[in-house]
Amino acid sequence: MAPVGPRSGDAIFSSIERINAELFTLTYGAIVRQLLTDLEEVEEVNKQLDQMYSSFCRGYNVGIRLIDEFLAKSGVSRCVDFKETAEAVAKVGFKMFLGVTASVTNWDADGACCSIILEDNPLVDFVELSDTCQGLYYCNILSGVIRGALEMVSMKTEVTWIRDTLRGDDAYELQVKLLKQIAEEYPYKDDE
Repeated sequence: MAPVGPRSGDAIFSSIERINAELFTLTYGAIVRQLLTDLEEVEEVNKQLDQMYSSFCRGYNVGIRLIDEFLAKSGVSRCVDFKETAEAVAKVGFKMFLGVTASVTNWDADGACCSIILEDNPLVDFVELSDTCQGLYYCNILSGVIRGALEMVSMKTEVTWIRDTLRGDDAYELQVKLLKQIAEEYPYKDDE
């Protein structure tokens, strides 16, 4: 019998329990709206959305939770390098958690920087930015979640928005840059 390979994002997405997409989108929108009301400064809201991955869900890190679920349900084995990891995030992770397809492009010569382009973004359904919010990166939580998840698999990254249709661009594009590979620390020695 041949070994079972990793499941595709489509297969995982079709088999997991999902919440109503509109409810999720509207709840996220309410969070962003409340941040805009409380903080008043668009740049501060951008920072809070990016950092939300570490303070969301009563202190549990969304990135940690997602990577744990991703590894448990996807069947993806350890990625050998940053390129393979980026492909897994785009092709399996985005499909698994948001139901959207993403592609990885624009690799630099070192293989340490790429773009993840989303074909669709369910977080922006029903959203239109007012003139006072033109500097807002509405989906900045995605950059924080990606950064947090990759940190849990020993990759320190910088994730920034390059293009956003809410800001008049033609696509959603995140740039993911590997800053350093974090050495894994084991709580015990093999010879003990």
